[in-house]
Amino acid sequence: MAKDQKDVYENLDFSDKHVLVVGDLMLDQYWTGSAERVSPEAPVPVVKVLDQDYRPGGAANVALNVVSLGARCTLIGFVGEDQAGRQLKQVLTAAGVNCQFMEINDWPTPKKLRVMAQNQQLVRLDFEEEIPISGESERLAVLLNQVEKNLQNADVLILEDYDKGVLEEPGALISASVNYSVPVVVDPKSKSLSEYRKAHVVKPNEKEFRNVSGRDKLDFPEAARALCTELEIKNIVITLGEDGMSVNDSAASYHVPARPVDVFDVTGAGDTAAAVMGLGLALGMSVQDFVGLANVASSLVIGKLGTAPISGPELKAGLMREPLGRGVLEKSDLKEIVQQAKDMGETIVFTNGCFDILHAGHVTYLEEAAKLGDRLVVALNKDSSVARLKGVGRPIVKYDARALVVSGLESVDWVVGFDEDTPEALLETVQPDILVKGGDYTEDEVIGAEIVRSAGGSVRVLSLVEMSSTSHIVKRIKES
Repeated sequence: MAKDQKDVYENLDFSDKHVLVVGDLMLDQYWTGSAERVSPEAPVPVVKVLDQDYRPGGAANVALNVVSLGARCTLIGFVGEDQAGRQLKQVLTAAGVNCQFMEINDWPTPKKLRVMAQNQQLVRLDFEEEIPISGESERLAVLLNQVEKNLQNADVLILEDYDKGVLEEPGALISASVNYSVPVVVDPKSKSLSEYRKAHVVKPNEKEFRNVSGRDKLDFPEAARALCTELEIKNIVITLGEDGMSVNDSAASYHVPARPVDVFDVTGAGDTAAAVMGLGLALGMSVQDFVGLANVASSLVIGKLGTAPISGPELKAGLMREPLGRGVLEKSDLKEIVQQAKDMGETIVFTNGCFDILHAGHVTYLEEAAKLGDRLVVALNKDSSVARLKGVGRPIVKYDARALVVSGLESVDWVVGFDEDTPEALLETVQPDILVKGGDYTEDEVIGAEIVRSAGGSVRVLSLVEMSSTSHIVKRIKES
C-alpha cells in the first residue's frame, strides 16, 4: 500500500456517520455438523447436526457490517409476520441497528438454510415467495416516505437490491437522495442499470455486469464508461472476485488487483464491500481510496465461514499491513507474523512432527488440520531432535529439504524448525487457537495441550492414514 494511502486510512473513524440502508432482508440459517458416512438410501452424505446458527443476510448483513465498523445505521425493508422476521430484528437490534421494518401479512421472511460439515457447504435451501402484488403501490409509497424522513440526517444511502421486491422503484429513492444531497451506493442484481440513474456508485459483480451490458470482461471498461455518461452515474465499480475490481467513471477506467488470500467462503463479500464503499463515501474519500478500502475488507471477510461482518480493528489491522506471505520462517519472524494474523481475526492452527519422507498420510492429515482455521503453522523437528526421537539413521531427509517440501503444500502457511524434543517453547510463543495432533492419542495426552488451553485455545486429535508412515516406507524399501 502506498504511503499516501496509508495516511488516509491511519485515522479511520466512522463513529459520527449515519448510514441509511434500504433493501431486501433475509435470515441466513446454518446447520453445522459432521459428515462421516454416506446414506444407504442415496449417494449423499449423512450430516449429524451439532449446532444451529442464525445470521442477518442481504441488506441486513450490510447493516451489520456498518455498525460493526463503528458507524450508526438505520435499516429499512420488508419482513413477514413470522419467527424469522422477529429473529432478524432481535439480532440486529442487539447489535445496534435501528430497524424500521414493514411487516407484510401472509408473506414469509426470506430464509437461506446452509448445511455445513467439515467447514464445507454441502447444500443450500432457499425458502422464499414473491411479495403479493396486492397493496404494492401503497407499500412503495410508505417505503419512500420512510426513506425521505431518514434522509434528513443520513450521510449516505446504500440500496441493497436482491430482486426480492423492496426496491421495485429504486429511481424514486435515488431522486429523493439527490434532493437531500445524500450520495447513493447501489449493489444491484439483475435490473437494467438505467433503474439506478444518477447514483454515485453502482457495484455489480462480473456476472451481473455481463448480463446488463452484454459485453465480455475485456470490454467491461469501455461499456462501463459509456453507461456512466449515459446514465449520469459517477462510478461503476465491477467486482471480479479473485481478479479484483474494475473502477470506471465517464472518462477513465483502472483496475484494482485483489489482495492475495486463501479463499474460504465468499458468502457476504459483496455486502461487506457495499457497506465499506458507503462508509468511505460518507467520509468524503476519493473513489480510489474507498475502493481500496473495500478491496481490503473483502479480502478479510472471505477468510471467514459464512455470512459474517468485519470489525473496525480487523479492518485497520488489514489496512496497515501488507498481505501476509507463506513459507519457512525463523522463530523470531513467526511470532510477529502470527500476531499480525491474529490482529486480522484469523484463527491459528498449530501442529508439529518430523515429517521425514512426506507421504499420503502426512498430506491428508495437514489438509484436515488446515480446514480447522485460517492459518496452519507446522513445526518441524530439526535433525538433532529427530535423531534423538527416532534413533540412528534418522532423519533420512535433512531439515532444509523437509521444510522446503512441507512449505510447498497448499494447506501449509508457515513452517518453523525447533531443536528441542518437544514444541512446548514454540507453543508458549505462538499461543495458537487450535493445537492439532494425529495418531492414537487422547486430547489430554497431546504434548503442550495445557499450554494451549491455558491461553484460551483448544486441542484436536485427527486420525492418520493407516499403513502410511516413514518407518513403514523404510521397511518396505529394505525388504524390496
